[in-house]
Amino acid sequence: MNTLLKTLFFTILLIAHTTFLFAHEGNETSNTLISGGIGMGSVLAIVICWDRTNSVLTSFFAGIFGWLYVIYYLIIRENEKD
Repeated sequence: MNTLLKTLFFTILLIAHTTFLFAHEGNETSNTLISGGIGMGSVLAIVICWDRTNSVLTSFFAGIFGWLYVIYYLIIRENEKD
């Protein structure tokens, strides 16, 4: 498995673990995760951007854009393979 997949796997594993660890009963869990946490798209964007650029500034902006950056990366990656 390459480095990016390992990083994404461990990031998702960490998020899943903390979600179950700090979960509450009922709707409180979803409200808490949405309002108080960082989103999955932001985490993926930060990890992908850091792996590609090793720049804190660009990773910060990628985290702000979240899923838009992830989709952008998927499009660019497909073009880079050609």
